Amino acid sequence: MKSNLTSLKLLVCLLIIGVICCFSCRRKTAEVSPPEPNETKVKTDVDLVKPAPVTETGPDSVAVIINGVEITEGEIDKMLEPQLAVMARQVQDRPPEYMEQMKKVLRQQAVERIIIERLLGEKARQTNIAVTDEEVDSQIREIASMQRPPISMEDFKEKMEGLGQNFDEIKQHVRKALLFQKIMQAQLADKINVTVEDANQYYEQNRSRYDVPEQVKASHILIKSDTTDPNTDPNEAKAEAKEKTEELLKQIKAGADFAELAKANSACPSAAKGGDLGSFGRGQMVPPFEKAAFELETGQVSDIVETQFGYHIIKVTDHKDAETKTFEQVKDEIIQQLTQRKQRELAGQFIDSLKAEADIVYPPGKEPTMRMPQTRPMPPPRPVKPAEPQDETAVEE
Repeated sequence: MKSNLTSLKLLVCLLIIGVICCFSCRRKTAEVSPPEPNETKVKTDVDLVKPAPVTETGPDSVAVIINGVEITEGEIDKMLEPQLAVMARQVQDRPPEYMEQMKKVLRQQAVERIIIERLLGEKARQTNIAVTDEEVDSQIREIASMQRPPISMEDFKEKMEGLGQNFDEIKQHVRKALLFQKIMQAQLADKINVTVEDANQYYEQNRSRYDVPEQVKASHILIKSDTTDPNTDPNEAKAEAKEKTEELLKQIKAGADFAELAKANSACPSAAKGGDLGSFGRGQMVPPFEKAAFELETGQVSDIVETQFGYHIIKVTDHKDAETKTFEQVKDEIIQQLTQRKQRELAGQFIDSLKAEADIVYPPGKEPTMRMPQTRPMPPPRPVKPAEPQDETAVEE
């Protein structure tokens, strides 16, 4: 089982810091004694009502006390600052009440993350678990190697700083993630045992998940009507586009290279890849395009196909019939999936046990008010993948 954990190093790293952590810790509220009534004053019904506890605010006020260590609202605010900045840009069209509610949710998640990180940090010190600088650098090099194309650690640093991220903070996040990974590996290594029989049972109970629909892999050339000039007659522009498409089709039938013609003439973003759209199933493309593509044999080129996007010439490069993957094809995938599920369950139980043993005190008015299905304390930076242009010329809207 140890080899399974090792082979899933980065995945486990992300998993550990994203364990399911429901608010099941013992919730203690600091006792606040009401002021002594003035003995010379006659008590009325109002005087006999116990005053509601006052919730302290401000960056120096206490958000939670974890085993005697006070965490201030200022620390929570600092953690939330990047998230709130992003959210403010994303919800500009939402009412202010929505933003306030989201702030409450994010604040509670941040408090929970701090509790988990604090308790895991204490566990690391108790068990003498540590992470070396070389381990941190090695993990960052691994992340850098996952870029497309792979880059060096120095280039990765430059890229992160170009995106406005502090590289030293990234290294701190990675160190925490590796530390939590080591703690969890020590806790879970001998408790996870997913067998081939377990995987086969799951496969038999979930066969439909491994149904693969009929798929076609195709390239295309798209010619659009040029209507950039407002004085252009739309009918003339359409006729010119069709004439150009007909000329390209003649060249293809005469032996011209389809990919090269696509690169030079297609109005679709896929032109950069020689018109390659990749594989797609039924229902993903607009009907005329889909009908033509699925009727072609591998290697065949269509006649001109008209859609609302323009005129297309389609070339099918592969065609796969519908099938159900065999158990042997998906065995390793299922074992990995079941292993991850068991990891999440056991990690959640371990976190719950740490919280149950801890002395966690919430000041009056700051007790958790909702259950969070999942929190992600300090994830390491994920590989930065450049966005690919979306093909909007044939995808069904």
